[in-house]
Amino acid sequence: MTLDDLWNFWPHLLAVISVALAVPASLHCVLHKRDTRAATAWVGLIWLTPLLGTLLYILLGINRIARRARRLRGEPSATLRSPTEAACTPQRLDEMFSPSHLHLRSLVRLVDSATGIPLVDGNRIEPLVNGESAYPAMLAAIDAAQRSVALSTYLFNHDDQGLKFVEALARAVERKVEVRVLIDDIGARYSFPSIARALRRRQVPLARFLPTFLRRRFAYSNLRNHRKLLVIDGRTGFTGGMNILDAAHVHIRGTTSITDLHFRFEGPVVGHMAQTFADDWEFASNETLSGEIWFPNLESRGKVAARGIVDGPDEDHDKLRLALLGGLACARSRVAIVTPYFLPDEGLITALNIAVLRGVEVDVLLPERNNLVLVEWASASLWPQILEHGCRIWLSPPPFDHTKLMVVDGMWSLVGSGNWDPRSLSLNFEFDVECYDEDLARRLESHIDGKRRVARRVTMADVKGRKLPFKVRDSVARLLSPYL
Repeated sequence: MTLDDLWNFWPHLLAVISVALAVPASLHCVLHKRDTRAATAWVGLIWLTPLLGTLLYILLGINRIARRARRLRGEPSATLRSPTEAACTPQRLDEMFSPSHLHLRSLVRLVDSATGIPLVDGNRIEPLVNGESAYPAMLAAIDAAQRSVALSTYLFNHDDQGLKFVEALARAVERKVEVRVLIDDIGARYSFPSIARALRRRQVPLARFLPTFLRRRFAYSNLRNHRKLLVIDGRTGFTGGMNILDAAHVHIRGTTSITDLHFRFEGPVVGHMAQTFADDWEFASNETLSGEIWFPNLESRGKVAARGIVDGPDEDHDKLRLALLGGLACARSRVAIVTPYFLPDEGLITALNIAVLRGVEVDVLLPERNNLVLVEWASASLWPQILEHGCRIWLSPPPFDHTKLMVVDGMWSLVGSGNWDPRSLSLNFEFDVECYDEDLARRLESHIDGKRRVARRVTMADVKGRKLPFKVRDSVARLLSPYL
């Protein structure tokens, strides 16, 4: 065969290889993707961009985690599988709900069925606004630890605040406290040098969640551990939306900073947090955490009924989305939502509109300028569907608002790491807590209303008045929402 023959033959060979790879990739996609939009988008990408589409699907679209995690964990932990002494009894539920909130009893039943995790009584929950409040409380808790420290985070930057945590964790190790730190492998790459080096130098036990060959950060990576958990001695827990980075100190960094909300927990619900961390740690390190230092008996510390909601693209798939849908379905007076990333699917959009048509006030607060520009554009393309029946959208001015919060009827609050986008609801690992308490809900509603007072309301006239190039740009970005 001459060189000319080879030159004429290679395009045909390349086409055969492309089809041979595209067919099994497409079959895998249609068999395993539950979201029709995501499946359609991936199949289109596979066939319209030969070889590259298949490669992207292999790298970003396949869930390699679910069954390996189940093999490592074996049977579900008794902490989450079986009711505890703190589980809310029917009598306690009767006492907890006033006549104006009795309709939320059905929401308790829904999340019971969806998660299999008991709603536990006797919790105390303290909101912590921004790094100025959250970081000192977390660092003080680490310094007070006597037996164990479990820290899981998505971003852990090598900056002033990050190094303060390194030093606190190292001091705990020197005191012979059992310390475990879990960082998402992509999140660890958001600063250079990686904080992992500093932790290892100080002999802090560290694991990376789902190591990847990517050499740099990629903001749209999926199948990531997005949970933020800190558990001290198995008794005190912190969770919410806050990563560990300088930008969370709003008054230090000004408009380039990030405003956020974190929470301190005491009571039986901390057991849900501890078990979630233990499961993730076992997956990442093959080490099983057990015993009193990680899972002590937890006494009542307050009056909030709460439950951890563990969500991810494994056996915990769709639990957070069901909780959101349940909250919207049960609402009778008001729903307030704060989220940085707002790309609801058709079912959630319908639920928002049905709530409004039933007479519920629905407010959605979003950042005016997003740190992920494609998400900002794609979200804007959905606004007409959200506004058409009376939902209200508000845009918060800088600094960028990373808060994740939902309050229903002045009684039910949902806090944690989850966003209203496909990545949180389908592709990443999240941890949220549902809380039943009027006082807590009142405080959180006041926090939301403070944001709303300085926000700009988006009207249908604003949306319709946008110039055509921006509408086209946003609509094209929306086509990427299954990947965002």
